[in-house]
Parts: sequence; structure tokens; C-alpha cells
Amino acid sequence: MKIVLAGIIARYPYGGVTWCSLMYLLGLRALGHEVCYIEDTGECVYDPVQNAISTDPAYGTTYIHQSLEPFGLGDRWSFVNYDGSYHGASRETVRRWCADADLFVNLSGGSWFWRDEYAAIPRKVFIDSDPVFTQLAIAKGEAWYVDFFRRFDHHFTFGANIGTPACAVPTGGFTWHHTWQPVVMDQWANSTPPGDRFSTVMTWKIESFADVGGNKDQEFVRFIDLPSRTPSRFELAINGPQALLQQHGWATVDAMGVSRSLWDYRAFIQRSRAEFGVAKHTYVAHRSGWFSDRTACYLAAGRPALVQDTGWSAHLPAGTGLLAFSNPEEALDGLARIEADYDAHARAALAIAHEHFDAAVVLPRLLETACQ
Repeated sequence: MKIVLAGIIARYPYGGVTWCSLMYLLGLRALGHEVCYIEDTGECVYDPVQNAISTDPAYGTTYIHQSLEPFGLGDRWSFVNYDGSYHGASRETVRRWCADADLFVNLSGGSWFWRDEYAAIPRKVFIDSDPVFTQLAIAKGEAWYVDFFRRFDHHFTFGANIGTPACAVPTGGFTWHHTWQPVVMDQWANSTPPGDRFSTVMTWKIESFADVGGNKDQEFVRFIDLPSRTPSRFELAINGPQALLQQHGWATVDAMGVSRSLWDYRAFIQRSRAEFGVAKHTYVAHRSGWFSDRTACYLAAGRPALVQDTGWSAHLPAGTGLLAFSNPEEALDGLARIEADYDAHARAALAIAHEHFDAAVVLPRLLETACQ
């Protein structure tokens, strides 16, 4: 098949966001499909050099090219700026891509437009990486937003409980098929010795969806005293209140420094001991079943993960290699269990990644539904 994937690499030029789109592109290509990347959100890009939203897309377009070119995709991308100008491949080229494409994949709102060339592609799917937030935004009933989602043939979500009795969030009349973030396993093969710290990369609070849900700041404060209660050590790559966290024993580094490129982000994960991850309040409170694409990468790197339970533990093996917690006592127990038999947990983490997140497993299932 020929597949056009819309993502948000330039809008959010961070390593983790980039890997999300890239692993779809690489995973689909490995299955024998022809792929290209577009970005058409109508928004300006974030420029970390200026630390500002910029009307000049140069940072974002350079970042896209530098991220895709090493994988042979340097001529397979196009970025549509807020003013309608095309960068990378021209609009004419994008139209040619779409004219004989079989599938349009909109990942996380990589396009908020229904240009004629997108609409004409025979199969169109949306992949929701922000479960609950997306459904609650649809439930507000804004006509353009609801109509936008109605034009997709199928809707997928990272929230394993969306549309089930375990989660009361309204579905907006849509069927939300469950999927996980695909991971291209050979990109995470890891020979780096494990470090001495549990780590994560996190955003304290996001600006999007501010009117429909809560963020990590609401959940993390429940666990803020954890370093004083365990010999385990931590390192947070965070764009939040570093001084406050340091006062409570958390070592912190700047999240943008860790996430400036694909390679920096991957290296941070690979040299960690394990992940300790707290989820957004909305994911937890609504029992969404959301599971982090970042955590999938930790597992693929052979690093155990101890992450807050959003309801995902009903769908993935939890206990060895991947552990769930809901309160500080469970978190402390998980830390102790990982330290008591680290090698066994590391082996199990990698096995879970192969079984549940390998792109060769995840993507054929997604395509089977998408092409119905």
C-alpha cells in the first residue's frame, strides 16, 4: 500500500514526539508499504533556540529533515506552514502522493484540515494518543470538531478502556479501536550498561486541552516525598518546577536538553536503570487504560518500568519487567522488587516489548482494521 501519515514533528520538535511518528513510518515501510510524511496543523512551530512559538518554520522544517533523512526519508516529507506555504515537498508533490495513496493516517492531529487531496484517499484513520482528552473535547459538541472526526473511516486510541464498561468517558458516537504505540525494536537495541537511577522524561503541565482535563502536576504531588522513603535514586528530565522537586530529593535535568534530538532522547532512556513514570491526572481518574509510548521505548531498550496504573494493567502483563502502582506504598514496593532482581526484570521488560509493542505485531493489526 501507499500510506500518507500526518504527524506533529515540527510543531513539537522533541525526541519523544519524533520517535512516535518515525516508528510508524519505519514500521510500515518494513512491512513493505510505501510511506510519506506530512504536517498540516495550521499552527506555528515551537523554536527551542528562541524558546518561543515562531512564524518562521525554519527550525521545524530543518528538524524534520534531520530526523527523517538518516532513514532514507529525506525526500518523503512536506510541512505546511500556518500561512499555507509548503516546505520540503511541494503541494503538487503532496497531491501526487495522495492521488494514488491507499491510506491516510492522522496521528495525534497531524492535520486539522480536510484538503481535497486528503479526503480523496480511499481509507482514512485517526490515531488518538491523548485518550479522554480527545473524547471529552468531542463531547463539548463544537460542530467543526465533531465533523472533523466524522470524516474518518476508523478511530484508534491508546486508551485500552475507552468504550468499555471500565471507562465512563463518552465515545462521541464513535467506535474507538484500541492500539499501542508501535516500536521498531532494532532502533532500541541496547548495549549500554544500566545506570543507577530510575528516570523519566515528563511535562509537568500542558497547555492543550486545559478545559477538559488535569495534568501530571496533580498526580505527581502524591508521590513527591518518595525519594526520602527509598534508597533508589531518581532523575527527572522535566520542564516543570525543578527547584521544588530538588528540595524533595529528585535529581532533575532540563527536558528540552534531553529531548533536543532523537538520539539524545534515546540515549537518555538507554543509559537509565529503569523508568519511574507518573501519568496525567485525567488518564488516571477516568481509568482510560492509556499506556505511554515512552514507556514502550524503555521496555524495548531492556529497561524495567514502574509506571502509574491508568487501567492498563488489565491489558498488559504487570509484575515482572513492567510494574504498576496506584499509591506511594505500591510504588515503594515496585522499586524494591526491581532492585531485588534487576536482571530478571530487565529480561522480562524486553520480552514484553517484543510481544506487545513490536511494530511488526502492532501495525498489521491496525492495518487489518483500517482497511475494512
